[in-house]
Formats: sequence, C-alpha cells, structure tokens
Amino acid sequence: MNTLQNKVALITGSARGLGKAIAERYAALGASIILNYSRDKASTEEVVKNITGMGARVIAVQADVTKPQDVARLFQEGLKAFGKIDIVVANAGIELIQLPVTDFTEEQFDRVFSINVKGSYFTLQEAARHIADNGRILYISSSTTTSPVPGMAVYGGSKTTPKYLVEILAKEIGHRGVTVNSIIPGPVAATGVFSEMSTGDPFYQELLNGSPMGRLTTVDDVADIAEFFASDLAGFVSGQHLLVNGGSIY
Repeated sequence: MNTLQNKVALITGSARGLGKAIAERYAALGASIILNYSRDKASTEEVVKNITGMGARVIAVQADVTKPQDVARLFQEGLKAFGKIDIVVANAGIELIQLPVTDFTEEQFDRVFSINVKGSYFTLQEAARHIADNGRILYISSSTTTSPVPGMAVYGGSKTTPKYLVEILAKEIGHRGVTVNSIIPGPVAATGVFSEMSTGDPFYQELLNGSPMGRLTTVDDVADIAEFFASDLAGFVSGQHLLVNGGSIY
C-alpha cells in the first residue's frame, strides 16, 4: 500500500470535485493537507471535517489563483503551518463547453484563461520555488487537449498551455529529484458542468456513447492516478501526461 506519512500536500481548488477527492485521498494515506478555496467556505469546512476525522492535519487557505500575490501567500501559509511542502496539485480551474468559436466573448476568454492558464502557471511557479527535494508536482489537465471537441475551443486551449509548462519544469528542476506530471481526465461525472447536467442530456449521452466502458471518468479514477504520481512508485516518471478516460473518444 502506498503511504504519504510525513508528507505535506497542497491542492488548489480543493473545496469540491477533483481537488476534494485528491485532498481526501492524500489525507487517507497519511499526508498533512493544505486546502485552497476561492469562495466556497462552507464546502471547504466540510472537507476540513472529513480530513480531521481521518486523523490527518489540515489547514484551509482562501486564495484567488488569478492573483499571484494570493498564490504566494497560499504557499507561505502552508510552509508556516507545516514547515515544508512535498506535493503540489495545480487543480483549480473552470469549464466552458458547447460554445462555438464564433460565439465566445472577450470576457469569457479572459476569465477562463485567467484561472486555467495564469492561475496554473503561477501555482506551478511557486511550487518550483518551494517544493521539497524529491517532491511531486501535478497539473490537472483535460482530455479536450488530446481530442479536440467542437464547442471546447476556449476551455481546451486554456488547459493545453500549462501542459507545455509541465514539460519545461520537469527539465528545469529534475536535478532536485522533483517529478512534474499532468493528469488528463476525461469528462468527470458529477463534477463541474456535469454536476448539474442530467444524464439524459443529449451531450451527456454523446459522451457515454463514446466510452467503450459505458461511463464517464469518476473522481476516484483521477485520485487513483494522483496517488500513483505522489508515491515512490512514480519516482522516475516525469514530464509525462497520463490520459484517464477509459479509452473514450472524448
């Protein structure tokens, strides 16, 4: 069994969805957790309660990843609380789907790229500055970066850019024993836009029809891979992008 005893993990956007699942998985494996949220304090308090119930140490830091000064403060508060950071997961992001290229606005473009690109870049930058030697850095990408889907131009583009940074960073700090990888989930059930979408929705059905296994990705599917990348098993895997979609065309 993998263990993260005596490790400290920082996960952005960890009030719900994938970030929550990864934070709770790491806590179950013994890690101390630095949660991050932007606005949803109530959901964050629930995650804190869950993690405390596992016997793990946890703090929650409100920080807007689109503001580099907030990202820097997030890391500083984590270091102040635990003295080190061994694992960083750049997870915070938003979706924009079913919007043709001819229809997106400048406001939509700026918001999505501010969170998904700028937020991820500065999170990864702070991770590079502060992560302990032999640490693990993960970026949560999207299968829209590998299988272009109509209506996903802005979202898929915003998730593509940080993947390039992952490969650069793996080369720049690999000498410290730090690995840098990305996880590329397919559409994740019950999270983001799919938390409010009926399974009978034509788009949902289209995604199911494209999956050989007849289902969407789950948060546990992604947490499994996040566990692998954070463990000693992945100590010589770096600069890689692992697709987690069950062989789906999406």
